[in-house]
Amino acid sequence: MIKKYIPYILLLLAAGLLYYTKTHQRGKTSIQTEDTITVPAEPSSSFNRNTNKLIYSKHALCRMECRHIDESEVKEILANGEVNYDKIEKDDRGRTYPLEGVTHDKQKVRVVFAPKRDSELVVVTVIDLDRDWHCDCK
Repeated sequence: MIKKYIPYILLLLAAGLLYYTKTHQRGKTSIQTEDTITVPAEPSSSFNRNTNKLIYSKHALCRMECRHIDESEVKEILANGEVNYDKIEKDDRGRTYPLEGVTHDKQKVRVVFAPKRDSELVVVTVIDLDRDWHCDCK
């Protein structure tokens, strides 16, 4: 009798695991920073560049590697980049803020940040706006 319910139980477990994986994909790598800058991101709200921690998602780390963008360049864009208001997105996890600028090695870069609790910023992705790099990031 129980044998006929095993496929349904396994299916429910697989669905639960998929849901958990999809809702916890933000990465755990973190870097301590000490910059304190607050700039308005929109007329009605503000993007706080003050952060105790930058958390790099696995996707961002992969994109940084294949696009030859290092952590110093990400911090440079965080400090000096301009918010691209047209690319700000919002979903059930919160807003993402794309900052664009030119790094010290002359790459035109967009870095997408997602504010998190306790003055943390998640680096979601990093994009080279001038060159299309081949990446095998999954």
